This record gives sequence, C-alpha cells and structure tokens, in this order.
Amino acid sequence: MTSKLVVGTFLSLDGVMQGPAGPGEDDSSDFPHGGWLPPHLDEGFGEIMGGVFERADGMLLGRRSYDILSSHWPNVSDEDGGAKINNMPKYVATRTPMTADWRNTEVLVGDAAETVAALKQRTDGELLVQGSSDLLRTLQTAGLVDEYQLLIFPVVLGQGKRLFAEGTAAAGLRLTGSRTTKAGVVYAAYEVAGPPSYGTIMQEAS
Repeated sequence: MTSKLVVGTFLSLDGVMQGPAGPGEDDSSDFPHGGWLPPHLDEGFGEIMGGVFERADGMLLGRRSYDILSSHWPNVSDEDGGAKINNMPKYVATRTPMTADWRNTEVLVGDAAETVAALKQRTDGELLVQGSSDLLRTLQTAGLVDEYQLLIFPVVLGQGKRLFAEGTAAAGLRLTGSRTTKAGVVYAAYEVAGPPSYGTIMQEAS
C-alpha cells in the first residue's frame, strides 16, 4: 500500500505559482499580480481540471492553502462540482496543531518530510497537492513527489513564489501526457524518473 504523490500546479511561463486565483489570495512579499489565471479560463481548462480531480483519491495541503480552499469549497454545491472535493479525504501538513472543520480532513502535525512519507505508506491511489508552495519545498527535498501535473499559462510575471526555486533537488522527468487549450494553456504531466542524465553535444576536436 503506497500512494502516488501528484503535484497539480498552475504556473506562469516563468514558473511562478503565487496568487493565481485572485488579488489577495497570496500577496506576501508585496506580490502585485494576484489573479493572473482567470483571463485564460475556457472549456478546455475545465476538462483538464475535471480529469485531475477525478483521478485524485485524496488531497494534501499546506496550512495556508487549506485556509484558502476550505473557505470556498464547502459552499460549492454538489451540482457545481463540490461533491468530489468536499467528500474526498484531505490532509493538512502543519508544524502547529490546528482544528480542521472541512469535511473529511485529517491534520498531520510535525515535520512534513516524516508525516507525508508515513501518509504515503498507509494510503492508496493518488494524493494530489494543490498550491502549498512552502510544503512543496519540503516534499521535493525529501524526494516524495512522484509526478507533476502542470498547467502553464501564457503570462510572464517576473516575480513571485516558484515551483522550482533556487536549490530545488535535481531530478529527471518523463513526459506522460500533454494538451493545449484554445486559450493557450499548456498541460504537461511528468513522472519523476530518478536523477537527471547527462551528456554532451560538443564533438571532441580531431
């Protein structure tokens, strides 16, 4: 019994994942670009996200992302897509004890490298990580990420929290699926395939 940890993330072309949904979602470090995602929503985006959530058997969140999502999704009706997310198991990784009122939520208190590793061992299927940039740093460093499902948007922001920050552990990836929406959003799924491989395109001088 081991879960696959899948990171599902919205990214600008230059790799920023901060504040996609709207102003005020995450304006830390004076981030001025909140809400860069909505102008690019279309039917294709909805189909892709429907598939991402349909495949997920549980959701893993950092505390800040939990606060954001738990303030929205419990108010979404089953008919509007709330059933899947509200009913699935949800896990919050935090160093500080907290009370989680969102239905089917378990709080994982302690070092995320340890609590999430233990969670993967006692669950099956796909654990989907949404947002949670600070948590992702820990998961990447601990080698706990199995797959990235990225939606890359046609916008360059120039600043903000990035999925792959300076110092991220090196990894080789294998493309397992891709799609492009009419609005120009690129979906790309990559499995983590161990360490990077290296070579050269330079020919030795004769």
